[in-house]
Amino acid sequence: MKNITPLILVLLSVSILSLGTGCASLPNVSEMIDRAPAGQMHHQIVSSRGVLSAEKSNAIMERLKRSTHPTDIVERYTAVVESVTESPLTKGNKVTLLDDGQATYAAMFKAIKSAKDHINLESYIFEDDETGRAFADLLLQKQAEGVQVNLIYDSLGSIKTPDSFFQRLTDNGIQVVGFNPLNPLNTTATWGLTHRDHRKILILDGTTAIIGGINISKVYSSNPFKRKLGDKAPIHWRDTDIQVEGPAVAEIQKLFLDTWMKQKGAKPAERNYFPAQKEKGTALVGVVGSTPGETNRIPFIVYVSAISFAEHSIHITNSYFMPDDQIVKALTDAAGRGVDVKIILPGITDSTLAFHAQRHYYSELLRAGVQLYEQRSYLLHAKTAVIDQVWSTVGSTNMDFLSLMSNDEVNAVILNHQFAVEMEQMFSKDLANSRQIRWAEWQQRPLLPRVREWFVNLFVRWL
Repeated sequence: MKNITPLILVLLSVSILSLGTGCASLPNVSEMIDRAPAGQMHHQIVSSRGVLSAEKSNAIMERLKRSTHPTDIVERYTAVVESVTESPLTKGNKVTLLDDGQATYAAMFKAIKSAKDHINLESYIFEDDETGRAFADLLLQKQAEGVQVNLIYDSLGSIKTPDSFFQRLTDNGIQVVGFNPLNPLNTTATWGLTHRDHRKILILDGTTAIIGGINISKVYSSNPFKRKLGDKAPIHWRDTDIQVEGPAVAEIQKLFLDTWMKQKGAKPAERNYFPAQKEKGTALVGVVGSTPGETNRIPFIVYVSAISFAEHSIHITNSYFMPDDQIVKALTDAAGRGVDVKIILPGITDSTLAFHAQRHYYSELLRAGVQLYEQRSYLLHAKTAVIDQVWSTVGSTNMDFLSLMSNDEVNAVILNHQFAVEMEQMFSKDLANSRQIRWAEWQQRPLLPRVREWFVNLFVRWL
């Protein structure tokens, strides 16, 4: 309970400020599932040459279903998502799993160096540290070579970064937009304190994109296994990104440019933002984006429907886990019908309040048979899931109310057995370094932590 008084004041202040935004609610996914078409349907699948015919689309879906254990998740999930979003499922994508900050930054630097036309970068946090300065120097070099660089950073997430850092970029030709400035007088866009851009997107020449949960910060740059027990070095942050090549990149580009225009920044320099796409691989990819104020919070619908349709396994890794009742019910129902439900959560965190709020949900989940694990070797910041060894997602969306209701987020949903196997291997590595929370042990906890978790959970919508 250390420093609890100032923390309570902060929470109360945030809750008061949020009253003016109204009490938004999440959509009822059960109703959407009931309304979704049943049986054979023409799925909207887009290739590099355009929308596929019903026959070709259905043949692709049938091959995908036969690639793993018998499961209807592909058919049923796709029917629900297609009923609430215009973003198509795209074929012919190559998806590379980047399972940590070091792998992600290596891929980013390589892709940036090879860019010929433009670089679009969107990041919640862009820090003025050795990692941030290395990115800035490389972006300035590419701008000097004639490659147009466009940057969106979140004004709250990057609040510690001095204005001079971004001014240097602007002075040298990089177009920079600070998303939703904290001072409402500094923006002509619709302002709201809790509306943040939590996306992490890098797009190169409209043909390659890297998305996930990794910000631009040195906390992702270290090697987690070189930190010795008791070492005072900063704790390593373990996060996940993916590199996408193929038609899905155009859908990610649309999200970036839409955000840019909504922030009413300078018109982006003329470049070939939507080049002709070539098929690079075999993965079906759906790009899932969301912004506050939309009727359908697509990442939320994606998670609830996929969990609801799981038949064999649900393996989730999530950094800030404060799910709403529908997600909890979907998870407990899945465990009740015999699905192997495992969730890895942080045991080390950058937010003590979020950690206590996360633990508030353990009793109900454990009692239903959900297996919970806490990762204590490094700070877990990933937002990933793999279901039935065929459905996977990687992105920026946490299972908390800020991500699901207030933030701009982006996830990719990958329908591909081979990629799902890679996701399972990554999950197994995290599992090996995690401690299982067992129901018998959890029941014996003293009263104080129970009260603390209950109290913090009162403010869960603003954590």
